[in-house]
Amino acid sequence: MKYLFLEYPKCSTCIKAKKMLDNNNINYDKRNIVIENPSTDEISDWIVKYNLDIKKLFNTSGMLYKDMKLKDRINDMSNKEKIELLASSGMLVKRPILVGGEIFLNGFNESKWKDKLKVK
Repeated sequence: MKYLFLEYPKCSTCIKAKKMLDNNNINYDKRNIVIENPSTDEISDWIVKYNLDIKKLFNTSGMLYKDMKLKDRINDMSNKEKIELLASSGMLVKRPILVGGEIFLNGFNESKWKDKLKVK
């Protein structure tokens, strides 16, 4: 199985996730989430395929999220607006993301990732 790993290369959490993937010989293609952010189609597909809560895709601790005051606005937005917003900037998306097959993981929690990937 080859996964898609979306990362911001300067992100320390993404670096930790990548190290864990490499140490466990997990096969992946990496993509810089800022240069090639997820498209509206990708995000929509993920939400449906993996039954995701769209709010959990947002990088709520990020500067852009805070600068845009999204905490106060997000609940009044339609899902379409949220998807378009996420697709507008990779910095709004909670990272890293690992997606492939039946697996979608975002935000790095090492024990959760290892459990889902069935590695030690």
